[in-house]
Amino acid sequence: MDFTPTEEQGAARELAGRIFADLAGHERLRAAGTGTDAELWKALCAAGLPGSVEETGLLGLVLLLEEQGRTTAQVPFAASCVYGILAVARHGTEEQRARLLPGLRDGTTVLTGALPAPGTVTAAPGTATAAPATATAPPDTATAPPGWATPAPRAGRLSGAVAWVPWLRDATHVLVPDQDRVLWLVRTEDAAAVEPVELTAPWAAARLVLDGAPAERLGRSDATAHDDVLTAARIAFAGLQAGVCAGSLDRAVAHTSVREQFGRPLSTRQAVQLRAADAHMDTEAIRVTAYEAAWRFDEGLDAGGAALTAAWWASEAGRRVVHAGQHLHGGTGADLDHPVHRHFLWGRQLDAYLGAGTELLAELGDLLAKGDPS
Repeated sequence: MDFTPTEEQGAARELAGRIFADLAGHERLRAAGTGTDAELWKALCAAGLPGSVEETGLLGLVLLLEEQGRTTAQVPFAASCVYGILAVARHGTEEQRARLLPGLRDGTTVLTGALPAPGTVTAAPGTATAAPATATAPPDTATAPPGWATPAPRAGRLSGAVAWVPWLRDATHVLVPDQDRVLWLVRTEDAAAVEPVELTAPWAAARLVLDGAPAERLGRSDATAHDDVLTAARIAFAGLQAGVCAGSLDRAVAHTSVREQFGRPLSTRQAVQLRAADAHMDTEAIRVTAYEAAWRFDEGLDAGGAALTAAWWASEAGRRVVHAGQHLHGGTGADLDHPVHRHFLWGRQLDAYLGAGTELLAELGDLLAKGDPS
């Protein structure tokens, strides 16, 4: 395997780095609160970065998310790309791709995902969750949202609730799995309720409540498509965590290099050096496992085990790194308004979102027991 970025991936990462550096400063992030920075999101979309993921693949997205994580920029980049652009491009019908991808590329459509959400949402009785769409099936006008004109096997109604969905308050659509792990597209305006939820990190999250909400099946989605999207999401958010950790460590290195104690910079102290070295090794472990998993995914290889490995490192090691970054700032790190605290909040939230280390290890163990080659 070769993790050297292609020319296109490198150019996209460099451009993303410049945009995030210019438009995601601390004061701007503080002003954004828990909402999306509309100007930053517009700049990213105008530069074609979300759309570039279709060409650069999941590894390209991981590289872009690293740059976002370094600044903890307030945009739904990860969610809309992995649950939107990649999911629709890989599993949507030709009509769905033509209808949804243009808006996802220019940012007018924002799609997030209620994954994982096993057993919390159910399709109404009679909804065809497994039957493939057919050209001869008449439109189901009783259940299809206005203007969607979906064939009967692709239309349904969903009921249930998901405790929290990232970036839901800023999303126009949400990808929801039902009890059979079939993926459905639901417009947020059709939800019974989108209730704001306060998370550790300011992700514009909300509780999703569905009560017979009209839904459209994503292509010929089945459990295999669900697992594919979940695998991609784990890898993408692990890449985001790599950037969060790198940003936290960069801030810690800069602080300890200029902060003096007893006439010497803190960075000359052996204990500080060892703590920073451990954090660096943890960050590199997150990065390389995310890269490997993304490479396997893009190459069409089985990436389930690699994704769980990357997610475990991002969860366990990520928590250690953001704690170290805050600790190395000493008393300054206790200031809730300090930039390093944002990395701490994001790192802990990503730890929770990825599933926590013990849960991921249990799932990985089950996968290995079944003989998963990755």
